[in-house]
Amino acid sequence: MKSIETIFLGIIQGLTEFLPVSSSGHLVIFQNLIGLKEPELLLACSLHLGTLLAVCLYFRSDVGLMVREVWQVLTQTLKARRRSGSTDSGVSLEKRHDSLVWWVLIGSIPTGIIGLVFKAPLENLFGSVTTVGVMLIVTGIIVGLTRLMPEGYGTRTRIGLIVALAVGTAQGLAIIPGISRSGATIVCGLLLGLDRELAGRFSFLLAIPAIIAALAVQINVEALTRVGFVPLLFGFLTSALVGLLALKLLMDMVKKGHLYYFAPYCWAAGLLILVFA
Repeated sequence: MKSIETIFLGIIQGLTEFLPVSSSGHLVIFQNLIGLKEPELLLACSLHLGTLLAVCLYFRSDVGLMVREVWQVLTQTLKARRRSGSTDSGVSLEKRHDSLVWWVLIGSIPTGIIGLVFKAPLENLFGSVTTVGVMLIVTGIIVGLTRLMPEGYGTRTRIGLIVALAVGTAQGLAIIPGISRSGATIVCGLLLGLDRELAGRFSFLLAIPAIIAALAVQINVEALTRVGFVPLLFGFLTSALVGLLALKLLMDMVKKGHLYYFAPYCWAAGLLILVFA
């Protein structure tokens, strides 16, 4: 595979991973246009890894806080065990009701279950352009719902169990190509009353373990040889840079309540795909 092709796909991934227009759907379309008839899941994962870097850079303060919280729990647990010789951990993330770490872990449970149970049938959809067209129209409906939300609707500043599980389920279903992960998770959080900024932050922080898990599952030597290390690297770097810019744009639009701006594009793209597929 040529590096120029992965750079092109990296630009597409960086733009569409964060903008609610479905990165997986656009990758399926453009992979077909440039002649990649067989779905390259390792390539998709490497591009997602680039956007993962963008998430970590943009939300570096949140990520740093989460890492510190986990480290504190681990060190305090070890100290407590050494002092008492018991198995009592002493400190638990469960008691920190505002801990992003805890809610990210909870939200990852339904995502993981959906990924494991429906992995094979959902992966087969990556070869269907028609499915992408239909699901893009669905994505347009999802983000269009935000237009109906009254001003000041979202006031919740804590995530909570129900919201974490619901958003995690939305993320799991977004493995279907054409369904926007960011659109589905952010809108789910907004519908459940989350503050706009918190809905956006939680959506992208929840994506971190999902992307890491997907990459771990898909890496294999045969696929790496088929795609090539250098093209994967170029795709990774391109998606990271473009993704960082797209993430900043989307978060600004989420805060202003303008997520529904992307609905017409999704509808138009979906209809065009169905017509020409």
